[in-house]
Amino acid sequence: MRLAVVSSDGENVNLHLGKGKSVYVYDYDEELSFVEHRFVEIAEDSKHQGSKVLKACEDCDVLISVQFGFKSKMKAEDQGIKLVMDEGPIDEVLKRYIDHVEFMKKDLNI
Repeated sequence: MRLAVVSSDGENVNLHLGKGKSVYVYDYDEELSFVEHRFVEIAEDSKHQGSKVLKACEDCDVLISVQFGFKSKMKAEDQGIKLVMDEGPIDEVLKRYIDHVEFMKKDLNI
């Protein structure tokens, strides 16, 4: 599973999806590993730029940000990307998400 988080500093999930100039990508397959840091051209004074971030993360399964808008949610669903809202230190946010996925697999016997 490929996960991406929107972060201004590489340490915390702390940006709205549409302001995500900086995205950190990780792979998870029993262990979490850092893949790369991606940059997105975001205009500071423009709204509704979530589609730019989604485009930069089109190879990701999950994209985590502090918030996202309705249009971004619809576009993400069309692209097969799951949007998740969370914030805090990246390692904690990723752990919460992975723990949830693992719990659901175990609970549903997947």
